[in-house]
Amino acid sequence: MKSHAREKTEPKLRVGFLLAPRFTLTAFAGFVDALRLAADEGDRSRQLLARWTILDTSDGPITSSCGASVVPNAPLESPQDYDYLVVVGGLLHGGQRVQPRLTAFLREAAAAGVKLVGLCTGSFVLARAGLLDGYLASVSWFHREEFVAEFPECRIVSNQMFVADRDRLTCAGGTSVVHLAAHLIERSIGRASAVKALRIMIEEQPLPSRTLQPEEVMSVRSTDTMVHKAMLLLEQQLQSPAPIDELCEPLGIGRRQLERRFQRDVGLSPAEYRTRLRLERARWLLQNTDLEVTEVSFECGFHDGASFSRFVRKELGMSPREVRQVGRVVAR
Repeated sequence: MKSHAREKTEPKLRVGFLLAPRFTLTAFAGFVDALRLAADEGDRSRQLLARWTILDTSDGPITSSCGASVVPNAPLESPQDYDYLVVVGGLLHGGQRVQPRLTAFLREAAAAGVKLVGLCTGSFVLARAGLLDGYLASVSWFHREEFVAEFPECRIVSNQMFVADRDRLTCAGGTSVVHLAAHLIERSIGRASAVKALRIMIEEQPLPSRTLQPEEVMSVRSTDTMVHKAMLLLEQQLQSPAPIDELCEPLGIGRRQLERRFQRDVGLSPAEYRTRLRLERARWLLQNTDLEVTEVSFECGFHDGASFSRFVRKELGMSPREVRQVGRVVAR
């Protein structure tokens, strides 16, 4: 009887999701799963303390950037039925254009005092609707240049996981979404529920909004936005590097054009830049960790220790073990 009565109570947190075309699946899944874990006892997944729906923004299934699709389960109406409306942004390449009725719905929600959340590039959707004017927003360092170019009047930070500025909440994306979700859960349901959700997700505890974003580690500074993005992708894929042709696909640019822009901007080809990254990472790992040489070789994108050793000796004139020994001598 007690359990049945509880199911009849109104939820303390009501969330509607608005998925942009080619939305980021990680951002949506992380946020909604935090709600799921906080809404019920254990892992039972009943929508008791929190309730969420996926609003129909495109007349049918919405395809994410990885190709998986999500089917909406609620019409795009009655924004006042929600405490928060969460916009999950998508890929910017090719134009992240949402339907006019979604923009109108967001403006109606803002006028009704509903809190608006932008996950990942959802901040672009809110800014294009004029709904970040006068607010501080969090934007990933990966998309900062594009955001500033399109919305020069907006105030942003790119060194915080998320920002909660009155009734606008924005985050950089990635794993920061679960901490923003925990922030909402703590506000509406309680800290115990927020901590419980994150613990199950193998996060130690909710992090505050001012927690620093991990920032890019660039060994060469670029002024060309396309080159800058290619550099970041090369760094992210260093452990198992893809061919340069595969790197070009998500950037929407041909290999020859990318190589020309790379050379013009930083005086290196993409392959040469990757070699420099490998060398710098190898040197740092050898001199600052106790990883075996074979483990360092895998971290730097080599399939075997012998080829890694030849690479290090060619570039530095020393074997990996000698590089490590030199670092330890200098540290003393």
